[in-house]
Amino acid sequence: MTQAASGTLPIDTPLQIDEPDTLHWDGECEVLVAGFGAAGAAAAIAAKEAGAQVTIVDRFNMGGASARSGGVVYAGGGTPHQLKAGFEDTPEAMFNYLKQEVGDAVKPETLRRFCDDSREQLAWLESLGASFESEVPPPKTSYPKDGCYLYYSGNEGIPPFSEQATPAPRGHRTVDKGLSGKALFGFLRKRVESLNIPVLGQTAVQRLIQDQTGRVIGVEVRQLKSGSRAARRHARLMRMAEFIHNLSGGHADALRARARKIEVAAAQTLKLRAHHGVILSTGGFIFNRDMVAKHAPKFARNMRLGTTGCDGSGIRLGLSVGGQAERMDKLSAWRFINPPSTWPQGIVVNQDGRRYCHEGSYGARIGVEMCENHGGRSWLIIDARIRAAAMREALGGGLWAFQSVPAVVLMMLASRAQTITGLATALKLPADVLQGVLEEHNYAARAGQPDAFGKAAPLLAPLDQPPFYAINISANNPGFPCPTITLGGLRIDEDSGAVVNGAGKAIPGLYAAGRCAIGIASNGYVSGLSLADCLWSGRRAGRCVVQQNESATAAA
Repeated sequence: MTQAASGTLPIDTPLQIDEPDTLHWDGECEVLVAGFGAAGAAAAIAAKEAGAQVTIVDRFNMGGASARSGGVVYAGGGTPHQLKAGFEDTPEAMFNYLKQEVGDAVKPETLRRFCDDSREQLAWLESLGASFESEVPPPKTSYPKDGCYLYYSGNEGIPPFSEQATPAPRGHRTVDKGLSGKALFGFLRKRVESLNIPVLGQTAVQRLIQDQTGRVIGVEVRQLKSGSRAARRHARLMRMAEFIHNLSGGHADALRARARKIEVAAAQTLKLRAHHGVILSTGGFIFNRDMVAKHAPKFARNMRLGTTGCDGSGIRLGLSVGGQAERMDKLSAWRFINPPSTWPQGIVVNQDGRRYCHEGSYGARIGVEMCENHGGRSWLIIDARIRAAAMREALGGGLWAFQSVPAVVLMMLASRAQTITGLATALKLPADVLQGVLEEHNYAARAGQPDAFGKAAPLLAPLDQPPFYAINISANNPGFPCPTITLGGLRIDEDSGAVVNGAGKAIPGLYAAGRCAIGIASNGYVSGLSLADCLWSGRRAGRCVVQQNESATAAA
């Protein structure tokens, strides 16, 4: 048994059974889904609607990272909401944009299917009760305010992306007040309930069970007895840990450790049989410090975004039976500098005083570049004009508190100087380099031509009104955390979602979906892409586990 960190679920080596029918099983189903977030819910619904008897098990039963997300689904190809807002889009245009973000994470034909299925998937969510609207998108923002539910959620509008595909807003935010993820997951949960799919909460898979051929035929779980004192205490600790995590990760970890002790002391071991197969949908591994340190050490100090269940348990379960993990070094680190909407008119520089990005880029594009190639250290240089406009916007009540409060604090604490040379001295940056960068920027702005990074008006404007300010946007700035999620996972058959071994052969009876598997979002992330992929890959796995069983039965 291995345990990577306090609160992390340990995973055992698989249990091999020669005669499955002679084993005492504590429960049986046809399809068992491990993890009840968006991917797990979608998989369970698809399998049930395909005619299978389905059971869901979840360590916490709180909706995972999906329920805590912004509820943005990346969708395009000409959705009703795009058309109503006056934007034309096609699956081909969506593909041409996404192939620049997705790279070779999946095969081109897989990405094309995702784009072709996009409108249908959004309609499916609406059939469950989810609502989307089509207001004209606001200026580029990290997350739109209430009343705006269609927006540019990625890099669609900037070079080189805009040169390869006609820009269109594809961020479809679920209609709700505040962060919409809870509402979106609520519709998935209601569908699961209406289909009478059992959900076993506070039930954690600790190892897979295989027959003599290597086929995965079930799971061994540790379950807290429903309604028991231990279960109630465990639930309270976890609710509190998730609630305070963004404010005090250390205290949240202490609560997680206490909850883990309850699991060790009070949980009972059960064996659950799955006649058709097991679908792993337990999320990523950002909460497993050992895995992050091993695979992506440059991101190890970043703020963990997600929930306690994002501890790599699904990935580790797959590895235990011969599965292969890929792209484990791929993470998404969010360094949003918009809003305030005028901040991208400034310039982002690294510890050498040099620019490295188009400041209008999606926040994860800036954050990943900063962490991977610039030591996690950066400053946003602005002048008095930008600062005054940004302060008006931040204090004017048009932004979320999680956008406005950090912006105001960061501007109040920013280093300042009357000259760019003085600012460089204060930051211990090469003054001649920073001065040269500013002059190049101002020359392009005054000439009315795009700069070296393709930034053009209205984001390209001279920085010439002192004093100058340097806002610390480094990943280790405690006043401006850099939220991070993991993108790598188990290698799968892209037609079915089946987990594959080192030879590329499917492991019988084992499937994976969402962030514990390689998918559309496993190279780069834009808002809504992970959630859309979770739903799409979950539905694929749910359908295919049933179809492949039917095919095997017919062949026999």
